[in-house]
Amino acid sequence: MQQKRNIQIIEWEDLDKRKFYSLGVFMTMTTRATVYPFTLIRTRLQVQKGKSLYNGTFDAFCKILKAEGMPGLYRGFMVNSFTLISGQAYITTYELVRKYVSGYSSNNTVKSLVAGGSASLVAQSITVPIDVVSQQLMVQGQGCQLTRFKLKPKHKVTFGQTRDIVVQIFHADGSRGFYRGYVASLLTYIPNSAVWWPFYHFYAEQLSRLAPSECPHLILQAVAGPMAAATASTLTNPMDVVRARVQVEGRSSVIETFKQLLAEEGAWGLTKGLSARIISSMPTSVMIVIGYETLKRLSLRPELVNSRHW
Repeated sequence: MQQKRNIQIIEWEDLDKRKFYSLGVFMTMTTRATVYPFTLIRTRLQVQKGKSLYNGTFDAFCKILKAEGMPGLYRGFMVNSFTLISGQAYITTYELVRKYVSGYSSNNTVKSLVAGGSASLVAQSITVPIDVVSQQLMVQGQGCQLTRFKLKPKHKVTFGQTRDIVVQIFHADGSRGFYRGYVASLLTYIPNSAVWWPFYHFYAEQLSRLAPSECPHLILQAVAGPMAAATASTLTNPMDVVRARVQVEGRSSVIETFKQLLAEEGAWGLTKGLSARIISSMPTSVMIVIGYETLKRLSLRPELVNSRHW
């Protein structure tokens, strides 16, 4: 624990791991279910040509809701829920790498930067195959023209649709198809994660100096989270657009996809889905910060509870 910081950070060695993991699964699932519709909207906006289907986040939300109902906003959610595994791998890697790096540097920015990037590398290695399948399901229905794969009409059950997509991906691309866009995902999410944590701690510290002393730290952290998310999303959105197109359209080259996007839609194309991404990432960050910080406090080892003051 870093005694000189205004906002105390609970480190890996302070946690009761059993509580940490059991409560963490519930927190992750709740967060994903809440923001999933905006993840789906972001994906459809990013892969459409120009404004062929939707004029923006709100327009997409209304059209999907009208044409496909609430289930349309949750296409692919059951498959995507398997990313719970990568979520647990992420937080474990983040905390363990922070602990390892602390042996070489006491600088919190360095620890957060290295740990965030490392955690994303591990998580994306698990997540990409799940994302490839769930994104193909996301763009079905009204957005079926956005993908080279189409569901057979007879499939109405979620896992029947999933099996249909999995078979089509395998027949078209083999096992490598499930890791299509892996490099693009790493180029998107490693920087995103690497900069989110330092910005989060930076904003939290700045807010703690400006806010009244009686203001609870958790509120300051809840404000710092969305600020960090908006910053990280804006910086990494261009590569996120490229990643979505590589995975959905079956492209193989990140560079060629980037060049084609610029040629067809100009620099503006690099901002596609940014508002939806920020809208989804900001509440996600609030829930993650409140949930994660609360989770760590609830998971604090019993003998340390009375020594922490918030």
